[in-house]
Amino acid sequence: MADMTMARLHEVMVVLYAVSLVFYFIDYLNKNTIAHRSAFWILSVVYVLQTLFLISFMVEAKRFPILSLFEGIYFYAWLLITLSIILHLFYKIDHVVFFLNVIGFCFMTIHTFAPMQIAQSPIGDTLVSELLFIHITFAILSYTAFAMSFVFAVLYLLVYKILKKKKWTKQFGRLPSLHQTTTGMKASIYTGIPLLLVSLILGMQWAQVALDEWSFFDMKIVGSFILLGVYGFVLFMRRSGKLTGNDFAWANIFAFLFVIINFFLASKLSAFHFWI
Repeated sequence: MADMTMARLHEVMVVLYAVSLVFYFIDYLNKNTIAHRSAFWILSVVYVLQTLFLISFMVEAKRFPILSLFEGIYFYAWLLITLSIILHLFYKIDHVVFFLNVIGFCFMTIHTFAPMQIAQSPIGDTLVSELLFIHITFAILSYTAFAMSFVFAVLYLLVYKILKKKKWTKQFGRLPSLHQTTTGMKASIYTGIPLLLVSLILGMQWAQVALDEWSFFDMKIVGSFILLGVYGFVLFMRRSGKLTGNDFAWANIFAFLFVIINFFLASKLSAFHFWI
């Protein structure tokens, strides 16, 4: 029972850490005060839990947790969060804080779902299945965010066409403005990219734990990284001012085609994504 509770708390930390990364990414790109505060407070909860686990281990084992690779990974993840919180509070270096937390999240995930940890735990099968569940959940959430960007893009083109032709209908008043649709496209991409990145990190960790053989060049993995690159490129072009208005909307529409391709075709060609 105690092992199950500890496993659950570590899983909660991973999920909270992932949500914090999403908010940090939104703030990193868009200087959003609410996202900034949310990211910090969620990360603070993770830090408190990590610290309590660290102190508990030290009291029980009567030593510092650095005598094995497994212990060192946990302590390293804790140090990274400590450093990011200090930088957040005193130096306001947002770029460094965001990337430190990406690295910290990777190590926290490795610690929670490490092959050695799974093998030694009496609830190893449960941990593996729940890691897969979290991975799939974040992937679907990212696809949902990209679907939202697609919908806002279509609405943008529709509103633009109506405004250009000046053919008002009774339904026009119920449509969002061009500014609202543009904001919706950006917000959806800001959310979708970190969700997909987190899903990829968790997915590769699951493959490492659960599969005897797997390839980084599996079609689903390659397709997901291509999808991440496509949306990252769209976002970069938007922020550099090279994609505006209709071009930005069309870019979102074409990018969503890659989501559809990756969701169905890449899954069919994958060696181990056989649940689709």
